[in-house]
Amino acid sequence: MRAMVLPAIADLERNPAPLQPMTLPDPVPGDHEILVRVSVCGVCHTELDEIEGRTPPPRLPVVPGHEIVGRVVAMGAACSRFALHQRVGVGWIHSSSGEADENLSPEFRATGRDAPGGYAEYVVVRERYAYSIPEVFSDAEAAPLLCAGGVGYRSLMLAGIGDGDVLGLTGFGGSGHLVLQLARHLYPRCKVFVFARSAGERAFALELGADWAGDTLDDPPAAPHAIIDTTPAWKPVLAALERLRPGGRLVINAIRKESRDRDLMAGIRYEDHLWMEKEIKSVANVTHHDIEAFLPIAAQIPLRVAVEEFALEDANAALLSLRRGHVRGAKVLRIFPSL
Repeated sequence: MRAMVLPAIADLERNPAPLQPMTLPDPVPGDHEILVRVSVCGVCHTELDEIEGRTPPPRLPVVPGHEIVGRVVAMGAACSRFALHQRVGVGWIHSSSGEADENLSPEFRATGRDAPGGYAEYVVVRERYAYSIPEVFSDAEAAPLLCAGGVGYRSLMLAGIGDGDVLGLTGFGGSGHLVLQLARHLYPRCKVFVFARSAGERAFALELGADWAGDTLDDPPAAPHAIIDTTPAWKPVLAALERLRPGGRLVINAIRKESRDRDLMAGIRYEDHLWMEKEIKSVANVTHHDIEAFLPIAAQIPLRVAVEEFALEDANAALLSLRRGHVRGAKVLRIFPSL
């Protein structure tokens, strides 16, 4: 099978083509596994964290990719959840304990990091961790739902807001543009304010229904009850803490943060950023329960998913574009045409 493979940890600014095209043997499913012919695979910022060593794969080389949509083409002897040729999705959680807190379990294994991922023509996954895709979404539209959407849903649940509260979103890429629409659906009386560094992201947020959009350091019309941060940087963390109302909660939706502006955290002031019972909550991975709960809601809305497609062989270009902040919605690799 064709695949884009990460042979070694790399800095994308110094090595803009860390993934190498290779031909690998087709994987074979075990008793409880299904073999998926990959149609598309989304490109996630977590891939940058893997490639650049912030959450390094335990073994190299590895095939990245964890926002996978394709068709079941073979299954193990103990499998019964899906039919041959059924469309399914695979997300960041490749396998775990199956418990409610499986995202925190030492058994947690990530697709595309701990196990081969979707930057390839075929992928194997345990059937428990594959999901039926709602018909309302195309393959490309469905791919970001498996991670950006699922972890966005988890972030919104952890924010703990009520209908009528004020929600802030800092960063407006693959996850943020889905969370905005999700919040609008689940909490129709809420105000949603978006903090984004680029004028294009702010305009896109207003187009999707944000009540206000400003720069990262701008003051919104009212102090949010909760802010969800989907950026790789530290500057938005300080800015968000300063703009929360008393008792507010900051939810950091990131597997890792980059170190480029980490020194800014030395300027944290207790009285401005943490006092008055403000909270910080991190999002650790995603569970299969989150994805199963989220997908029917996404279809009911239905979510408007903005995607930009690349060929599999152009994975490096897609990653570099993401690295440099060229984001409107989500980036998706096309591996096979839709069946």
